[in-house]
Amino acid sequence: MEEEDGETCDQTEALLASDVQRSGDSQLGFKLYKRRWFVLLVLCLLNCSNATIWLTFAPVADQSAEYLQVSLDAINWLSLVYMVVAIPLSFGTTWMLDTVGLRATLILGAWLNMLGATLRYVGTLLDPSVQFPLVMVGQTFGALAQPLIIFTPTKLAALWFPDHQRATANTIASMSNPLGVLLANIISPTMAEASKQIPTLLLAYAVPACIVCFLATVGIQSSAPATPPSASAELSGTEPFLQGIKLLLKNKAYLVLLLCFGSGIAVFTCFSTLLEQILCVQGYTNDFAGLCGALFIVFGIVGAGALGLYVDKTKKFTEATKINMSFTAVACVAFSVVCLLRDQKAAVAAVCSFFGFFGFSIYPVAMELSVECSYPVGEATSAGLIFVSGQIQSVLYIILLQALTTPIADSPLSTCGAAVLSWKVPMMVMGGLCTVFTCSFVIFFRTRYRRLEAEEAAACRTKGSYGSTNTEHAPSVDT
Repeated sequence: MEEEDGETCDQTEALLASDVQRSGDSQLGFKLYKRRWFVLLVLCLLNCSNATIWLTFAPVADQSAEYLQVSLDAINWLSLVYMVVAIPLSFGTTWMLDTVGLRATLILGAWLNMLGATLRYVGTLLDPSVQFPLVMVGQTFGALAQPLIIFTPTKLAALWFPDHQRATANTIASMSNPLGVLLANIISPTMAEASKQIPTLLLAYAVPACIVCFLATVGIQSSAPATPPSASAELSGTEPFLQGIKLLLKNKAYLVLLLCFGSGIAVFTCFSTLLEQILCVQGYTNDFAGLCGALFIVFGIVGAGALGLYVDKTKKFTEATKINMSFTAVACVAFSVVCLLRDQKAAVAAVCSFFGFFGFSIYPVAMELSVECSYPVGEATSAGLIFVSGQIQSVLYIILLQALTTPIADSPLSTCGAAVLSWKVPMMVMGGLCTVFTCSFVIFFRTRYRRLEAEEAAACRTKGSYGSTNTEHAPSVDT
């Protein structure tokens, strides 16, 4: 049995020889710190707060336009500014996370988020002529904070958590963003039924942002624990930023994931953005569209939690991603059909739930998979580029789908208002794109789990040097 273990160790180390170089003694003494849960909590609160700031005005667009004395198009830009700012800043954010560190990135994001939320509220108390410009500046600060926050879960999981908790930690941190979206869709309409209540609404969002900023500034004392929780955490972000980019562009498996999962992010963005416009054509109300959006998010969070725990135990990143992407493609095609039917509320709600359950659950696992297939490139770089790919494809998909709509002359059941558009062709195109990229991922994606191999090789070297068992070198827990 010992000879078999030795052969396995030799094979693992041979696989890693071309990927990473490090000394034989540096892997000893891994340790878990309870404060990792506090750092995770701060990131979750910050991610949730930033998402509520992003979508503050969308559910109460009419009231916001009336109070700020601007058009609905101007109100839409309060949300769109996040997408416009995120794409060009993403490269700088990935560099900052992998080079400057997690602590500085989180604290900067927390301060930008807090300043943005506070400035929005202060702006509503001043002269009407400067209200909208100040609110827009506040939203821009929030948009600047978003990449600093949303790229962090994978990095935090790698630096603070052991291999059997990384996917779960990534899931918890990542899913706090859609939870914020859900809260914004509930809180905004509830608190701002009339335009005069907009300042109170903005104050309600500013207070949590200030609290989270205080927690991040005072509570997060270091980018990483004094003793790493795993072998890979010791060398997190070892590759220089530009060298890491070059390695990713030469990595076939990563490029497949970049394109195919980026397309998946784009499909979900289109679904969330266009849901109300699609359903109103068949007579479904805004309240029902909001319910479908809520089911999409709630079931997505449930699915992500379940899949994160499963992957942490089994390490079947590729299998889980392929299976869930396949079910997501089925759900997307089903939605493209049922959304065109009248009086099918149960079917539409069920498909939206199914779509969210399998689709949302992919995100944190795919981000972990991006690190596994690209190690030792920094976590923020590998995960961040996938987010950028998703954002770019989202813009292209939304432009394409809207261009494919055609006016409908007569639609007596429509609740869309004056302009009624047919979404039949755009929905079929969306379902087709989702299916094509899913099939491409299932067929062409193949990878080794490089980070797990590195940790296994470290354990093998330690065992060979000290003649101890694996359990003797498991991470200890700080009490």
